[in-house]
Amino acid sequence: MRPRITVIKESNTGRNELFHDNYRNINMTSIQFVKQIEKGNYHEYHVREINKIKTPVSNPDNKKNNNLG
Repeated sequence: MRPRITVIKESNTGRNELFHDNYRNINMTSIQFVKQIEKGNYHEYHVREINKIKTPVSNPDNKKNNNLG
């Protein structure tokens, strides 16, 4: 089963910048993805503030292959 979200662009520092929703076939910036998570549209993800920037992250579990990155 393919992951719901795939990171398709990272910054030079490794921050995820562009995401692809594999189920809906749409691309989202980090800001757009954060807004969708906050609206409750992606239950498998949550938002953390990292270096004062809202950052989308996958919910923790024991699987290594479903993390964003």
